[in-house]
Order: sequence, then structure tokens, then C-alpha cells
Amino acid sequence: MNKPIMAKATAVWLVDNTTLTFRQIAEFVGMHELEVQGIADGDVAQGVKGFDPVANNQLDQADIDKAEKNPLINLKLKFNAAAVGEEKRRGPRYTPLSKRQDRPASILWLVKFHPELTDGQISKLVGTTKPTIQAIRERTHWNIANIQPIDPVALGLCRQSELDAAVQKAAAKRARDGEVMTDDERRKLVSTEQSLGMDTEPRIPTAISGLETFSLSDKEEPEEEDDDPRKGGDIVDADSFFNLPSDQPDLDDEDDK
Repeated sequence: MNKPIMAKATAVWLVDNTTLTFRQIAEFVGMHELEVQGIADGDVAQGVKGFDPVANNQLDQADIDKAEKNPLINLKLKFNAAAVGEEKRRGPRYTPLSKRQDRPASILWLVKFHPELTDGQISKLVGTTKPTIQAIRERTHWNIANIQPIDPVALGLCRQSELDAAVQKAAAKRARDGEVMTDDERRKLVSTEQSLGMDTEPRIPTAISGLETFSLSDKEEPEEEDDDPRKGGDIVDADSFFNLPSDQPDLDDEDDK
């Protein structure tokens, strides 16, 4: 249900000028019943000037009179034709002062690891402006030399679900445009859970064991037989070595005759 503008000031006026119950006022302005009771006791909204909802076209006096007679009736905000179709202003989210110095580091992380994200998406994620994002993209930021990329989720600037939704939207846009993504880009464009569950694509290894024993020949060459008796094999005697016949007469005996 829509709430009136200047809700606390409207509650102050209703407490001071009507006999509505605390519950009725709390339901209308969107506050807690005890907070409305604190306004009546003077403990809450001290010094706040009442805001007349009847004069500002938020309530009809007839509705107030009817609700005063029946405590079960709830007040309803008066229809305002001028507010039909009005949307909340879009822009960067509010970032606490304690975390604003961390925004450049998160922007650099998003630009480096998710270049597919637009400046508008980054602006909504971390609550920054497009000129700041452009300066970091072009490395013209005044403190770019000292900025280190840090995950915005780790810094508390956005939730993991918000980051995943942004990259999924970027993935759908690239798919519609027909752009071909590499394996690394595909992993960046999916959520953390999906990326961890993916199968790795086969890659050419940088080193293959066994190449040192690789040979182009199919058959191994036979080892040469070594007939050197000094390296083993059959042992031969001196006669067989010099190939001397055993049935020839001794030459020394013929010389003596």
C-alpha cells in the first residue's frame, strides 16, 4: 500500500487533531504502533511540525470521520492521478561514507574481470558515477597507480546474487548479438556455482613425458654381437686362437736332424 509523504509529520497531525487509534494512524503512515504512541507521549518526533493530509489532498475529512466512529476501519490514501506511472528515480545506490574509498578498487576489479559489463551496470552495483568508471577504464584516474582490484562482494558493496544477475544479463545480450565467447569469457559470464561445476576443456600440455625415448622406427635395431673374448662369450685356447694345425711335425725337431 502507498504511504503518504512526510509520514512522521502526518502522524503528528493526526495524533493532535483526530481521535483515531494508534493502530489506525500506524497503518496509514507505515509506522509502528508503539512509535505513534511515543508521538502522543511526547517522546518521539519532538519539534516536528504536523503536516495536514486533508489540506495536502492525501485524505478526505469524511474518511477521517468514518474511521473515528469505527476503530476497525483503516484509512486509505486518496487517489492522485498525477502520481500514476511515476517511478522511483533511478541512479547509483547509496554507499556509506566508510566504504566510499573502496569503490575505485571494486570498479577496477569489475573492469578487469568483467569487461562485458556496461558503465550503467557497474554504477548500479557499486554506487558510483559513469565519469569515475570511464576514468578507471582509461587509466586516467588521479590515484590509478595505487588502486588494486578487489571483489566488490568481498568489500560489501554488492551481493553475490546481484553480481551474478548482472553478468547473466550481459551473457544474454552477447548471445543475442551473436558474439563468440572464449572459454575464459564464458566462465566470467556465468554465476559462481555454474562456473565451479563446468568441465574443463582439453588443452595441449606444455610438456609431454616420454618424448626423450621417442623413435621414428617401428622395430628396434638388433644389437651387434661382440666377438671380443675379453668381453665374455666362449673361452678359446691358444691353439685355436692362432689357428695352428695339431698334426704338423714340430719345426724344432727337423732342424736338429
